Amino acid sequence: MASRDSDPGTVRRISVVGNLIGAVLAFCYFRFIDYAAADVPRVGIAEIVYSVVVFGLMVVLLQSWGNRWARPLTRWSGPEGVPASTVALVRRRALLFPYAVAMLTCVGWVLAGVLWGVVWPLLDGRFSAYRAVRQVFGITVIAGSVTTAFVFFAFESRWRRRLPVFFPDGHLSAVPGTLRLPVRVRLLAIFLMISIVPLTLLGVVSYTRALALLGADSSTATQIVDGMRLITLFILAVGVAAAVGLSVFAADSVAAPLLRLETAMGAVGRGNLDSRCPVVANDEIGAVAEGFNRMLQGLKDRELVKETFGKYVTPEVRDEILAGRVSGEGELKEVTILFADLRDFTPWVEATEPRQVVRDLNQYFTEMERAIRAHRGLVLQFIGDEIEAVFGAPLPHRDHADMAVRAAVEMRQRLRQWNARPEQAGKPPLRHGIGIHTGTVLAGNIGSAERLSYALVGDPVNLASRIQGLTKDLHADILISDATRRRLDAAVEVEELPAVTVKGRSVEVNLYRVV
Repeated sequence: MASRDSDPGTVRRISVVGNLIGAVLAFCYFRFIDYAAADVPRVGIAEIVYSVVVFGLMVVLLQSWGNRWARPLTRWSGPEGVPASTVALVRRRALLFPYAVAMLTCVGWVLAGVLWGVVWPLLDGRFSAYRAVRQVFGITVIAGSVTTAFVFFAFESRWRRRLPVFFPDGHLSAVPGTLRLPVRVRLLAIFLMISIVPLTLLGVVSYTRALALLGADSSTATQIVDGMRLITLFILAVGVAAAVGLSVFAADSVAAPLLRLETAMGAVGRGNLDSRCPVVANDEIGAVAEGFNRMLQGLKDRELVKETFGKYVTPEVRDEILAGRVSGEGELKEVTILFADLRDFTPWVEATEPRQVVRDLNQYFTEMERAIRAHRGLVLQFIGDEIEAVFGAPLPHRDHADMAVRAAVEMRQRLRQWNARPEQAGKPPLRHGIGIHTGTVLAGNIGSAERLSYALVGDPVNLASRIQGLTKDLHADILISDATRRRLDAAVEVEELPAVTVKGRSVEVNLYRVV
């Protein structure tokens, strides 16, 4: 949708108010301060016609040029489907718009000074170089400068509310070919204007009245001094009003963006990372707002990494790794390893529709991982229908054997609950075997230069996998080794089984079935 503040009507209203202020200031200047520069015997019909025609032509020409320059802004409805060159043009003009409006105002007052201070006296036969300089000074320098400053700051304050329409993502400083008004220059310009203009007027008044006092009688001199007192009070009143008005605009141009930045920072402090600070200028404050938004995006990216990483490890492990308190370079750890594998998986896959297999596997893995996470375990990988998990790494836990056995018991319970639904539908239930072993392994980040995974290396890993493979032969769903049983602190009901020979080991292994 086109910006309402880019409507020429908005510019016209601000221009009318500003130029009216300038006209009143010019009238008061020539009426009370430098009245000799505008002293004419009469105002004739020719001067009235000239003024109306010239003023009308100036308004038409400047208004036409301004509307044509601002047309891309009034027609803006978004960057979708718009060529990149057009988008760049619109955004550049959006930043230059307040300067363009001020420039038109300044050009108008320069023309006014020339047309009424030079051209008309030439046409009227009353031209005087000294008087022309004084008239151009009063019209262009005094009234024109105040009007231009008022129009610029008033329109810029209004226009800043609409800049996010053209820059929803900020990045105002990246637009080439634009003017940049630093805060220091802005404040310095306003300070000079509210100090130099009143002082200049007082100087002119003092000079003109001093000339009038030369050769004046006492009565006339008294009137001149009394009039000078009133004029001084008038200049002070107008100067104070102008200083307050321009100071308000200057303060708003600095305080308002900082207030929005403070509000956005408060929202971030409360944990809301979706808030953004609108960038409404390409000065230092705008750069600060852009930097804040970049920092906020970095925080959001970091939270996304943490959230995504949390899907692979438990939140506690994630936070420890991101905080740098967990070493991935490799270290020897005593841990408990758990392997879980589905029984009769291949026949079940052959007899089930592929999409259903994927859905059932995902649901099964979800339930099993929840049980493992609930007891502070870490799922290292899913291999086909097999789960490999570790307890006691990367964060050390003294009771890692108890945690692994409790997790296995909960996995048994969750599988029973999950099987209730397919059994009601007449489908065969899923069965699994779980093997658990405790030992010392090498734990660390293992992989290629582009991809790493936290993994365990050592004979205990192989033995835990072999124990899981024996669950089918021994008709048990949870088997633990003697090393794990000796590390159990809690009372766990187990049944000792005959010692068995495991592939790759010459010594028989004592196993226990968790009852």
